[in-house]
Amino acid sequence: MLTKVFAAAIYGIDAHPVTIEVNVDKGIGYHLVGLPDKAVSESNYRITAALQNSSYRLPGKKYIINMAPADLRKEGSAYDLPIAIGILHATGQLITDDLDKYLIMGELSLDGGLQPIKGTLPIALKAKELGFEGIILPAQNAKEAAIVDGLKVYGIENIVDVIHFFEGKKTLEPEHIDLEDLFYKQLEFPEFDFADVKGQETVKRCLEIAAAGGHNIIMIGPPGSGKTMLAKRISGILPPMELQEALETTKIHSVAGKLKNDIGIISQRPFRSPHHTISDVALVGGGSYPQPGEISLAHNGVLFLDELPEFKRTVLEVMRQPLEDREVNISRARFSVTYPASFMLVASMNPSPSGYFNDGDSRMTSSPAEMQRYLNKISGPLLDRIDIHVEVNPVPFDKLSDKRRGEPSKVIRERVIAARKIQTKRFEGHDKIHYNAQMNSKEIRKYCQLDDTSLNLLKNAMEKLNLSARAYDRILKVARTIADLEHTENIESHHIAEAIQYRSLDRDGWI
Repeated sequence: MLTKVFAAAIYGIDAHPVTIEVNVDKGIGYHLVGLPDKAVSESNYRITAALQNSSYRLPGKKYIINMAPADLRKEGSAYDLPIAIGILHATGQLITDDLDKYLIMGELSLDGGLQPIKGTLPIALKAKELGFEGIILPAQNAKEAAIVDGLKVYGIENIVDVIHFFEGKKTLEPEHIDLEDLFYKQLEFPEFDFADVKGQETVKRCLEIAAAGGHNIIMIGPPGSGKTMLAKRISGILPPMELQEALETTKIHSVAGKLKNDIGIISQRPFRSPHHTISDVALVGGGSYPQPGEISLAHNGVLFLDELPEFKRTVLEVMRQPLEDREVNISRARFSVTYPASFMLVASMNPSPSGYFNDGDSRMTSSPAEMQRYLNKISGPLLDRIDIHVEVNPVPFDKLSDKRRGEPSKVIRERVIAARKIQTKRFEGHDKIHYNAQMNSKEIRKYCQLDDTSLNLLKNAMEKLNLSARAYDRILKVARTIADLEHTENIESHHIAEAIQYRSLDRDGWI
């Protein structure tokens, strides 16, 4: 007897339909075809034990199980449940005509219980797209799938419940959540607040500008000056995610298996902070079985690289293309996938190996040559993609001991949102440009026009401060954001003057 059960395979961050065909014939054998990986090939052991421990059996027959399309690689243990259901139906132990109405996924434990799977959200989206009435999957993944409207989602604890559901012996209630209510309920303010930061008003101002324009930023300062503390708070002043952004971010985390089971949707912007020992594949994604990397997990959020020169140069260099294109293309001999990677880069570093360059009060100092070698670990093309460079100085005791709280993140965030609204209106005719940091040369010429005073100021700065040519566009972009924060239509000279201050690493004496 031939039976067809429907499942899905994850490719990149999207799901593709998979038809599992189970044919039972005379003889003995178990043949699984259709390009399965090791985990899928081992499913017969889990299925056999699960059926026996659930009072069912795997009769001594010849089983040919085809996973179509045969040229698409099937990975992971999520095919256990659909294969088991196909075997039960093909052997007459399950009588039903409803298998074609549902997409079925789940990993089986030896006792018949269901274990959570990866990629639930894209699988549910594909099930709705293909017109399935519902989806059957482990109970731990039900909330995640239930955010797809118009699809019945059944979260199951045990394979016996699935069998009884198809036989009509058990009624299951589909999982239901109010997506908008869940999304807005989770838009609580983060625990890290700028009100807890003492001093560092200049750096706070830089972070506000960076958040308002989506600019990449690097902070340079000695140990203990507050670089990490400040970086952790920047996601709290970014504009809240829109629903479409939240769905896209949730898909990436779902595919990577990073989504918590009790969270149906990610509504707060991600903050990723990988250790400096990370490999280039772990950062950008890929591998034998392609998975999203840290830059994709930071999509629509913040990627924080602490102690930037400590990262391997090869790791930093692979970020150059994603920083420019806001997506990463992973190409191998047998596959090619694209992961979104539109993130805000926040980096920090010490000014020298000792961390105390030019600090006369410290006994640990570094020579200019040592500092130069240290800074040269970061390539010019990478720095070219970082708009704002700011020096972070140690906080004096009188400010540390001040009991007054600083300006809260909520107030800063309101100013950032207002500036972003101006940019949204400005770029409403552009598909791939949403904020100032994404402008190319054409948009810079159009939206960053200068009067004679501002132009002369920028010219003098380029010459007297030995600013590099690559700083020109960055200064104009940052100046445009500063003007937006002040709700000023045209860029003025004081906007240019402030933007020039934020190119520390382009000045003579640094690089």
